[in-house]
Amino acid sequence: MSADPQQQLKELQPTKKFFIGIDSDGCVFDSMELKHKECFCPAFINNMNLQAVSKYARETWEFVNLYSKTRGCNRFLALITALDLLAQRPEVKLRNIELPTLDEVRSWTKRETKLGQAALSKQVESNPNPQLQQALNWSVDVTDAVHKIVRAVAPLPYVRDCMEKMKEQADILCVSQTPVGDLTREWREHDIEKYARIIAGQEMGTKTEHIKFAAGGKYPAENILMIGDAPGDYKAAQGNNASFYPINPGDEENSWKRLFEEGLEKFFNGTFSGDYQAKLLAEFDAHLPELPPWKI
Repeated sequence: MSADPQQQLKELQPTKKFFIGIDSDGCVFDSMELKHKECFCPAFINNMNLQAVSKYARETWEFVNLYSKTRGCNRFLALITALDLLAQRPEVKLRNIELPTLDEVRSWTKRETKLGQAALSKQVESNPNPQLQQALNWSVDVTDAVHKIVRAVAPLPYVRDCMEKMKEQADILCVSQTPVGDLTREWREHDIEKYARIIAGQEMGTKTEHIKFAAGGKYPAENILMIGDAPGDYKAAQGNNASFYPINPGDEENSWKRLFEEGLEKFFNGTFSGDYQAKLLAEFDAHLPELPPWKI
């Protein structure tokens, strides 16, 4: 990768009339539950010293990352959000345990756009702050666990069918906040890397930036589509005046089936926006609550 990891996005030239960005975890692969419950959350409890409130830590982590409107956000932003939400819980307050504040990590996330493990590692080298080190240790443990545990998770039904249909008329980009090494390994393992012009991970910036640099000004806005399973994917589409097709959490198979049977055709023939897009967004919004169940 060059000194500017976004350079290959900026240099990408259209070969088709349309552009489609596709998220990976929870969208192409039904891997969100596996990754968060077996990799992210155990490392969260261990590295943040949450053993005394593990039940509540687990419930909070899963709400933030799987069952709410923050689903799919960057891992370091998820770490801060989960700790903040955990600190508000009466059950946790009653146990009088000290939760990490990670103020240095908060500051870092506000000034760094490429919120990846490599960027944090460089920050720790120049500023060996204990809070930054704690977050880095957690991230390293997560990455190691993903490499050890996540395997043989095939793409969801209808994903390949959709990609076969897409490739005839659209340039395809993997748009994700997962580390690019993990993405490449997973897409290559299941022989779908061939469909993507570029596999863009967290090292290349935000999802909004991925689409902006790869497609902005190169395709008409109405010819740009983002496919994803999280509100962050929708925001990336909004940030580029692009259309958005949701893969609804808990109903992924039917979402891909509908994309294959009608969604792609509507996108390619110019009838996607308007009523059809509004209907999809309303369904998507209903799948992800804002308030956790313990606040209702």
